Amino acid sequence: MKQKSILAVLLLAASVSLAPAASDRVSIREWDVPTPKSFPHDPAAGPDNALWYTGMTSNTLGRLDPRTGEIKEYPLKTPGSGPHGLTPDASGNIWFTANHKGYIGMLDPRTGEVAVYPMPDTAAGDPHSLVFDHRDVLWFTVQLGNFVGRLDPRSGIVTPKQSLTNDSRPYGIAVNSRGVPFFCEFGTNKIGSIDPGTMQITEYLLLNGARPRRLTVSPDDLVYYTDFNRGFLGRLDPKSGAVAEWPSPGGPASKPYGMTIAKDGTVWYSESGESPNTIVRFDPKTKRFAKWPVPSGGGVIRNMAAAGGGDIYIACSGVNKVGIVRVEQ
Repeated sequence: MKQKSILAVLLLAASVSLAPAASDRVSIREWDVPTPKSFPHDPAAGPDNALWYTGMTSNTLGRLDPRTGEIKEYPLKTPGSGPHGLTPDASGNIWFTANHKGYIGMLDPRTGEVAVYPMPDTAAGDPHSLVFDHRDVLWFTVQLGNFVGRLDPRSGIVTPKQSLTNDSRPYGIAVNSRGVPFFCEFGTNKIGSIDPGTMQITEYLLLNGARPRRLTVSPDDLVYYTDFNRGFLGRLDPKSGAVAEWPSPGGPASKPYGMTIAKDGTVWYSESGESPNTIVRFDPKTKRFAKWPVPSGGGVIRNMAAAGGGDIYIACSGVNKVGIVRVEQ
């Protein structure tokens, strides 16, 4: 067992600007999901920059063509799968977690066929979020089952690993430049990492009361996370264990949630406790925040994805929409 304590905590509120600059021109466009009450949960950007999403209650995956606005839905063959997280592979297949049926699936958009990879341990019954590393190995979290694991697409072998801390609720997951997966432990004030070779887990301690829900990794391998419980944006330096944090513009009840990092290094996330939900951008270079309301209200944005062209993709669960956040030139 490994655990790294906080070496330094920096509360960087005084120097932070919360107002958008005059040059901040951001548009948010939304599209209705075809099936009512689909509860679109997570978005992803395909290799062709199509917006993919999971229809958690409609048992579908969906694809939006940003150029035409056309949405195509793909029904899953296992009823009540509860598709949750999703991510594409290099060939354009879409991998997803079946949160209600204990498997990971792979959709081939060309045929509509779905391959199923069951969890080998029945205790890992609610696979949650997933991400590919640089060797094309798929890593995933299991929230209530308290696992993090990997799936090798070449062999089909699924290997779950129990989290070190009981009831830590592994949640959001991302991979750094060295191929090391980091994951949120939403049930406690820790972030974990897992060695891709040995599957040894290391835990990093955050402040008391912190509850990291989603995370993203910067090009220089700093881990940014949304503290859903306390209303902060946090940053972990895994090399030193140092933690910095900034109050989210919406305050202690803002419930920061879905997040991603854009190709220019800016951090994007949503405040799900604000009504309407907000889209927040944080510039690590200037330490400046900017925020914009979601036109539809959002209905809780549970995750985000950065597209290759610089756009940010969102799924608005409670209002049955998906959307694109674009920085206008």
